[in-house]
Amino acid sequence: MDGIDVAVLLGGGFVAGIVNTMAGGGSLLTVPLLVLAGVPGNVANGSNRVGVLSQSAFAAGTFRRLGVGGLGGLPRILVPAIAGSVVGSVLVSRLADGTFERVFGFVMIPILVLSLRRPRVEALADRPQWPPWLTVLVFFAIGLYGGAFQAGVGLMLIVALSRAGVDLVVANNIKVVIVAVFTCFALPVFVLNGQVDWVPALTLAAGLALGGWTGAHITVAGGEKVVRPVLTVAVLALAGHLLGLY
Repeated sequence: MDGIDVAVLLGGGFVAGIVNTMAGGGSLLTVPLLVLAGVPGNVANGSNRVGVLSQSAFAAGTFRRLGVGGLGGLPRILVPAIAGSVVGSVLVSRLADGTFERVFGFVMIPILVLSLRRPRVEALADRPQWPPWLTVLVFFAIGLYGGAFQAGVGLMLIVALSRAGVDLVVANNIKVVIVAVFTCFALPVFVLNGQVDWVPALTLAAGLALGGWTGAHITVAGGEKVVRPVLTVAVLALAGHLLGLY
């Protein structure tokens, strides 16, 4: 990497870390940036997890220090999400770079549907919660996707959490904890398969970590009135990317 690559990865990681913490979809920026820095597609997918882990850990720690809770029922969500992430990471690590890029484009279609229907906590707060079997199925599927592709999984998690009427600030706290934990299980799969390029991965991770810390502070200070515009912008950006507008 040259100096420009370093600056782009640090700056892009910082922006993506804020977006990931406050909404989701930042990996749609960071994976292409890694590819532009000369990292092959599937290696970029694996290398991105280093930054996702650092950003999620910094954001989760910051939320905790700032007094954001809501983690009481986390185990019933984490267990299926972890199981799904391991299965997803193993499956995607077996794909060739060209195949990965084609599959990545295909699986973005459901994310488009979710992104066009942004979470509305007010409308969902009074609805009954999912039964246990459906909760397990939904979060296994989210973990499966997150383990395989990562990009957009934060938006998926916010949609799922809002289904239970969770406040967006609390939902973001729960989201970053879930992502941090299942990335701990997915990342070793990519490492063992030689699909992490450590120099660009750690450079990007530094930017993402700072972005995660910053995003958590902005979220807590501004509450939902700040999170919702960022979430809307992230949704529109994701939709535009998937529709091939840029």
